[in-house]
Parts: sequence; structure tokens; C-alpha cells
Amino acid sequence: MILFCDTSALVKLYIVEVGSEELKALVLEAEAVAVCRIAWAEACAALSRRAREVPEDALVIEQAKAALAADWPHFVVLEIDQLLVERAGVYADTFALRGYDSIQLAAAFEAGRISQSPVFFACFDTRLNKAAKLLGMLSS
Repeated sequence: MILFCDTSALVKLYIVEVGSEELKALVLEAEAVAVCRIAWAEACAALSRRAREVPEDALVIEQAKAALAADWPHFVVLEIDQLLVERAGVYADTFALRGYDSIQLAAAFEAGRISQSPVFFACFDTRLNKAAKLLGMLSS
């Protein structure tokens, strides 16, 4: 099984939140962890925002950023190209998704197409999870 983490799931691997433990268990079961290239920028933005909003978490956030940087080379990173963006546009329309959500979904679909393995779409958005299931992915 390929575990595809959208940014909300990726951040939970580094910051203890609701769902973090379950997600870490999925990482241990997965053949590979896949992410979309944009997850890097989105995760950095989310972590930086948390550091600004909760200054007492600054040290934890810096440790999370360092851990993400150390783990990133071990992820399967899906690149954004014209075909993926076009598929994302269809998904945005079909499933009423926001732009980057549709890109994450298209990247997860591509991970499954390339690997021909089942994909577990790790995400904490109800609409996005429903769309992933409709596309044949496993999801929570």
C-alpha cells in the first residue's frame, strides 16, 4: 500500500495532533509514503503560522521543520506537470474542490497509477476523502 499524505496529514506526522498516532501507524504499514511537491511549501507555511500564533511552540516547530527536511528525501515526491494540473481541474469541477486540494488528489491518483499499488489517501478533509474514495483509493 502506498500512503499518500496531503499537507494536513503530513503536518500531523511532525506535530502531535488528533490523528497523529493513527497516521504514524499507517506509515509503518506502507510500502512507501508519497507526497505532492507542493506539500513542502504548504507544510512550511503551516508550521511557520503555528510558530507565529503559538510562540511557546517555537522549539517544537523548529524540530518539526528539521525532521521534515530529514525525511523529505525518503518520500516519493509527485511532480506537478500539465497532465496532473489538467486532471486536477477536472477533479476541482467534479468534486467541488479548492485548487490545491484538487492537485493533491490528482497527485495521489497518479501515485496509484504509477505504482499499481493500492493508495491510502491520508487527509483530514471530509470532501477530499470522499472524492478519493470515489476514485478508488482507500481513505479514512
